[in-house]
Amino acid sequence: MASGEGFLTDEQREMLKIASQNVETALPSPRLSSSPKSPTSLLSDHQLKVPAGGKAPTGGIAVRHVRRSHSGKSIRVKKDGAGGKGTWGKLLDTDGESHIDRNDPNYDSGEEPYQLVGSTISDPLDEYKKAVVSIIEEYFSTSDVEVAASDLKDLGSSEYHPYFIKRLVSMAMDRHDKEKEMASVLLSSLYADVISPPQIRDGFVMLLESADDLAVDILDAVDILALFVSRAVVDEILPPAFITRAKKTLPESSKGYQVLQTAEKSYLSAPHHAELLERRWGGSTHVTVEEMKKKIADLLREYVESGDTFEACRCIRELGVSFFHHEVVKRALVLAMEIQAAEPLMLKLLKEAAEEGLISSSQMVKGFARLAESLDDLALDIPSAKTLFQSIVPKAISQGWLDATFMKSSCTDGEAQNEDKKLNQYKKEIVTIIHEYFLSDDIPELIRSLEDLGLPEYNPVFLKKLITLAMDRKNREKEMASVLLSALHIEIFSTEDIANGFVMLLESAEDTALDILDASNELALFLARAVIDDVLVPLNLEEITSKLPPNCSGSETVRMARSLITARHAGERLLRCWGGGTGWAVEDAKDKIMKLLEEYESGGVVAEACQCIRDLGMPFFNHEVVKKALVMAMEKKNDRMLDLLQVCFNEGLITINQMTKGFTRVKDGLDDLALDFPNAKDKFSFYTEYAQKKGWLLPSFGSSATAVLPTAAAS
Repeated sequence: MASGEGFLTDEQREMLKIASQNVETALPSPRLSSSPKSPTSLLSDHQLKVPAGGKAPTGGIAVRHVRRSHSGKSIRVKKDGAGGKGTWGKLLDTDGESHIDRNDPNYDSGEEPYQLVGSTISDPLDEYKKAVVSIIEEYFSTSDVEVAASDLKDLGSSEYHPYFIKRLVSMAMDRHDKEKEMASVLLSSLYADVISPPQIRDGFVMLLESADDLAVDILDAVDILALFVSRAVVDEILPPAFITRAKKTLPESSKGYQVLQTAEKSYLSAPHHAELLERRWGGSTHVTVEEMKKKIADLLREYVESGDTFEACRCIRELGVSFFHHEVVKRALVLAMEIQAAEPLMLKLLKEAAEEGLISSSQMVKGFARLAESLDDLALDIPSAKTLFQSIVPKAISQGWLDATFMKSSCTDGEAQNEDKKLNQYKKEIVTIIHEYFLSDDIPELIRSLEDLGLPEYNPVFLKKLITLAMDRKNREKEMASVLLSALHIEIFSTEDIANGFVMLLESAEDTALDILDASNELALFLARAVIDDVLVPLNLEEITSKLPPNCSGSETVRMARSLITARHAGERLLRCWGGGTGWAVEDAKDKIMKLLEEYESGGVVAEACQCIRDLGMPFFNHEVVKKALVMAMEKKNDRMLDLLQVCFNEGLITINQMTKGFTRVKDGLDDLALDFPNAKDKFSFYTEYAQKKGWLLPSFGSSATAVLPTAAAS
């Protein structure tokens, strides 16, 4: 058994020799090897045992790393058996392309290679613009107003409707007269039902702003766009005042301004301009609005003579203008007022048309609304028009063919007229009150006059008028206006009243600037001064900005006011911003209040302290007395200040509103006071309870004051 074991055949010796040569060539020098033995020594030390039978083992190292070609040449194999001609490659060979067979029973979709697919984020406005182009193209092909209106409703994104106006008109401008007429008819049909009046206006503003670009591609763009604007005014989808207002927003050198000039002077001022504009785009396949109105009037008169409701409904249906049925409603009602014997017939026709679904609920309401708006003019020809209309509306609602919500809206319109009269009267009276104040400087008298008017809902209007009048006067009146705001605050004006008043001022800033050159700077100073005087807080500036239209000049004024407030020594500068007059009154009053309280605390007489407060002549500023008295009581640990406040209240020197404002200002600053006086919150709680018990602090203050108690306990 041992005779053949441990010896190699000649062939095995040759293979071992070749393997040793390959290893020496392929592996690094022993000097670079980190192993204590070189690869050659490892091979020489390795003992190969050959089993009986003379066959060499197939699992040896040398055999694994050697291949023999048919030509007798030796082939050096890569490490781990990967590569080499005629080899399988290593076990986990990822160098080559892997092919996944999806027909393989063991196919797993998770083995598919991942691919990053780029995707752009779609802009809703871009999607809307693409969609409306197809709607407009289809409308120009089919002339179907109802389908176009339905498609636009289904599209949603109503906030983008001004872009539809712009695209519709700009596409029609570059086409024949037929498409221009179709665009005008579509605008009239979409008005109010699908697109709101403000959106119509905004769409035309966008067209005017892009007139310079349109003129590059369309030679007579100015004239065509002027026709569209004029036609919109004639069709009553734009108010005549639109031209005047739009002019103010456009540079005089712009094409948009030329459009408005052309519309105003060439088209809308011409004799019989309405008829001319209706027929301007002759050859249209559509009946013009004016012709349609005539057809409606004719069929209604025929109906009055015949009394055939079925025939009248058939004629209305044949008109094929369901979007214009509000005109049928309006003219039927006018005819019922003109010929009172025809009223039952007209109401019967409208009821039948509504029940058959011939005239929709929205068209019915729109017809009634249009008539309600023109009642004043109609009353010139039919004196009893308003009375007749008010009698028809309840009948229509009770019979179910007019939406009940119309009654509320019509009542609101009537109330609005009364409200306008009341507001105009209020404005006249407050102008007189403000002029008297500028002459007398008597704040208590002004407050009494406002209370006598008994219209606190108009407080923002008063503020607007006060500052507008002051801006057009000298610094003395400006300072008086700022001082008056401090007096009105809490006494009879809420913070919301004052904020809303400034919103109204800022909204009309552009109009004010036409009369007062430096209006923007003046308004910024009034706004900043209101913050310094604690009439407003900085957060109110954010609220005011949020209520203003975007990109208006008022927003810039608020930003200017904010920068004035954050400047160094802003308080001192703004208190003296008007210079002269009563300009230093507030700052001086603070110094005087501190001195009189210090004198009183050091042993002064109550009566003398009260007289000093009275001599200040600033009852609107007595909350500062309350605030400083409470802070001094905490600082000096002397509750004698409460006795002074009690006497001031008993004598009517400090009102309960001023007391509440003073306590509120201390409560707002408690966190800062606690840094200097650790027991400030406990003391304030005690002062609050004492004042309420004595009756000179509002009971409602208790619930808000107790909110600080847990904090005090925790500290």
